Amino acid sequence: MKVDPKKELGSYRVTRGAWRDLVVPPMRYLMVDGQGDPNTAAYAEALSVLYPVAYATKFASKQQLGRDYVVPPLEALWWADDMAAFTTRRDKSAWRWTAMILVPDWVPADLVDAARNKAATKVPAGLLERLRLETLDEGRCLQRLHVGSYDDESPLLAELHDVEVPARGLALTGRHHEIYLSDARRVEPSKLRTILRQPVVSTQPVQAASGEPPSL
Repeated sequence: MKVDPKKELGSYRVTRGAWRDLVVPPMRYLMVDGQGDPNTAAYAEALSVLYPVAYATKFASKQQLGRDYVVPPLEALWWADDMAAFTTRRDKSAWRWTAMILVPDWVPADLVDAARNKAATKVPAGLLERLRLETLDEGRCLQRLHVGSYDDESPLLAELHDVEVPARGLALTGRHHEIYLSDARRVEPSKLRTILRQPVVSTQPVQAASGEPPSL
């Protein structure tokens, strides 16, 4: 039976029109770092490394472990030295990013290494060195579904940063995370479905348990 992580994992569940407060468990990803406008060759090169290794890992899991799965959606972490370049000005030349694809928890690292070596013939020379397998531990997050063009995310990001996070007694931590549920090559911009995720921490003091004195 083929497993679809997008349907099975609770961290991919989201409700349109509302921010969801959840704890995301540590998960492993194939990752490639870069910077600059995602509409340029640098981002395309990152994807040209990620997808061959992701599919080679899927096929190796099916053949060697007897466990088949749907390759999870593309995801990316985004940040900038001045986050206004990302959230409001949308100065794409100042963006930094990590493009990534989830690896199921039952797949051992040595199988991923073997899949990486097998995919080497399909990846431009030198690019494979940029790929790594790494665990991302985001913890508590707020996330919401955005439907529409990537360039139209600013109002939701402003709502998150300026309204939702302060109102809940939270603070931003970690990097802005996007999960691309739609294939931008096949879906028109107005119908693109993207999960916007932001790791957060509470700014409220920890309450002492009943009968215990508060910590000093």
